[in-house]
Amino acid sequence: MDIAQTQTPTDAATWMREAGTRARVASRAIAVAGAEARTAGLLAAAKLLRDRTDTIVAANAQDIAAYDATGGTTAFRDRLLLTPARVATMADGVETVANLPDPLDRTLAEWTRPNGLRIARVAQALGVIGMIYESRPNVGADAAAICIKAGNAVILRGGSDSRHSAAAIHAAFTEGLASAGLPADAVQIAPSTDRAYVGAMLAVSGALDLIIPRGGKGLVTRVQAEARVPVLAHAEGICHTFVHAAADLAMARVIVANAKMRRPGICGATETLLVDRAAAARLLPPIVSDLAALNCRFRADADARAICPDLDPAQPGDFDTEWLDAVLNIAIVDGVAGALAHIVAHGSSHTEAIVTQDADAAHAFLDGLDSAVGLWNASTQFCDGAEFGFGAEIGIATGRIHARGPVGPEQLTTFRYVVTGTGQVRP
Repeated sequence: MDIAQTQTPTDAATWMREAGTRARVASRAIAVAGAEARTAGLLAAAKLLRDRTDTIVAANAQDIAAYDATGGTTAFRDRLLLTPARVATMADGVETVANLPDPLDRTLAEWTRPNGLRIARVAQALGVIGMIYESRPNVGADAAAICIKAGNAVILRGGSDSRHSAAAIHAAFTEGLASAGLPADAVQIAPSTDRAYVGAMLAVSGALDLIIPRGGKGLVTRVQAEARVPVLAHAEGICHTFVHAAADLAMARVIVANAKMRRPGICGATETLLVDRAAAARLLPPIVSDLAALNCRFRADADARAICPDLDPAQPGDFDTEWLDAVLNIAIVDGVAGALAHIVAHGSSHTEAIVTQDADAAHAFLDGLDSAVGLWNASTQFCDGAEFGFGAEIGIATGRIHARGPVGPEQLTTFRYVVTGTGQVRP
């Protein structure tokens, strides 16, 4: 699985074509296997993930050691780290996905035409998914579980930072599927983290039905520019929390601290705090004090610094930056309209929250957003497939076509029409 990083572009292209052919065959088998078989395969995979916790954690230790040698950030290291508890959570997520209702057993709509034809729109698997992800090794298990539940095959290309972890997770997953009589080719992983495999996935024609990139802006931009199949983009998480003048201060302090500092390296972490000018002098100082005690650093506009002079000044581009670290932008805005204007100018259509006791203000804020997820009086870190009841997620879709927000099994289906007649012919 973890071969030397010496593959040539030709090797990568050949492997991807052959993997795509095998995945196409496997996707058909998975789609028709039935809900019980898919569920059994996922439950078996979850059990093997638990049984091999020590092996997976040991593989992850190799990745962590290599990362520590680079002197990288604490937040990124946290994204990469697997502990026994996190492996258990990963397995729990696979089990939750396994036990969700079958996303293929759905009639989305049905009607009868005047000529007696009965038409039904029914759910159908997409086919073969290409998944490119970076750093977080659990993404491989999440993606595999969601794809299999929805009757799809998936080809994974993980990042170099998590290559040992990804290989150990993949081995457990495919053996679990095989034990339930499902084809191991339904979940394949590139045998190297050489970047040639990214290019090969983007260039392959006819083998993939959808590509999902989950990583930094550079990766997503490249995939969108070069892919020859549709892309379901997981873009930057430049998320905002707006503390309105009618916010309960105690609630605001708890929410903002959680939204920024619970896990600052995830895409649902708040990157910018917006504070209503009408109550900024009351609201901002205690919130800043709480965050500073948690070792958060700040980038603030002039109005915020007039209230809290010790804040570092924001530099050009800071409000357009996904820090993925213990760094928070702060801006003072004029009410809901000002908050929405700031989000339009600097946001990434991911997740935004308002903290307020004023229902009218909350609805005006939520109705004015075009982001994938809006929250009222809750942390932005709830933008997560598991928290939405999906068990896991394959990413957070921020585009406007097909799916938005956390992508679970239902979002990885399409539909077809089934028409039943009684001998009708068209005049």
